[in-house]
Amino acid sequence: MKKIIIVIFLIIFSTSSYAKKNKNTWDYPFLAYKEWEIKGSENHYNFQSDLRENKDVIKEFKNNKDTGIISYLLFEDDKIVIDVSDIPISVQGDDIIDGLLPSHSMGKSLVSYVTGHAICEGYIDSVNVKLNDWPLIKSTLYEDSVLLDLLNMKGGDQKWVGERSKHRHDNKISVKGEKKENVNVIGLMKVMNVYLRGSEKSKLIYNYSALTTNVIMNYVKHKAGKDWDKLLHKVFNEHVGVKNSVYFSKSKKYLKYDDFVSGRYSFYADRYDYLRIAKTMMEDWHNDTCAGKYLKLIYDNRIKKKDKTKEADDVGLYTKSYGGQFHFDIYGIEKTRKIIGLSGFAGQQILIDLDNKRIIVVNSLYKNYNWKKIVHSVIKGK
Repeated sequence: MKKIIIVIFLIIFSTSSYAKKNKNTWDYPFLAYKEWEIKGSENHYNFQSDLRENKDVIKEFKNNKDTGIISYLLFEDDKIVIDVSDIPISVQGDDIIDGLLPSHSMGKSLVSYVTGHAICEGYIDSVNVKLNDWPLIKSTLYEDSVLLDLLNMKGGDQKWVGERSKHRHDNKISVKGEKKENVNVIGLMKVMNVYLRGSEKSKLIYNYSALTTNVIMNYVKHKAGKDWDKLLHKVFNEHVGVKNSVYFSKSKKYLKYDDFVSGRYSFYADRYDYLRIAKTMMEDWHNDTCAGKYLKLIYDNRIKKKDKTKEADDVGLYTKSYGGQFHFDIYGIEKTRKIIGLSGFAGQQILIDLDNKRIIVVNSLYKNYNWKKIVHSVIKGK
């Protein structure tokens, strides 16, 4: 009963005046879905702080009923130097979901990070494997796809789904005039059997798509088999060392395919564990770990987006390149700078400046804060 009440409250909250323009963070309420839980580690990293005020960040928070920002972290010189938050109680919820914040499409990048670890652990040979050993996608456009192409959002699926489809939306799918559905909540079995069985691959071009990421995630799950939970534990508990439990979501109407349960890239963690994940990625890169070599590989194989969109309010919309489910090459910053970008609906942002070892993590209810001033200019440096 308590769970039902909280879900109803979150739905009401999402339609309130606080959630302007229907951009509330809670489009997939945590309590409405099933998840894989990865428990926190006793050996988690404890951050040191040397805090300073930033008048631009403070200004955004003072007006956050309009700007939507609820958390801002800046990490540099191995310390947290800006730490501001104002998380509404309706997001914090009760002890079950206290402090958890949704990734939205930042979770696509985290799926890629898990994929890199799956390769390191030997579940997958390399990014160059073909997806030809997975019965679920047989006789669909994804059969025989190369993993690297999917990581680069080149699935050949633009006739069906994604931002280059007729829907102009990353998660809607329909066929022959049928009502379009959200691929994040209907499960892969229905997607493949109802919509894509007998479909053929189109030209391999960049097409930002939720389905492509979910195919990657569930392929990794298929290859890991009974070790799927073990793999997630290895990544987030042992390697990253998150402090609190983090979660990947299953599809709301998840269906079984033999022993297969469909999952999606939606991820939940608290604000500091997002920073722990980003810090670990940065350390992987510099320490040349197996996961770091994976990050360098996908960086070296990034592709040009060739989008007409260039909006200075989101790292996903203000970058020239895409690789391995990450955004690269930010406009207005010199080409030699290596910066990893994670971007999610409603203004979720993580930027990892690999050269200057600087990280920004932003969580928001809707994207109306001054991204150019408190994110772009900060990561660019003075």
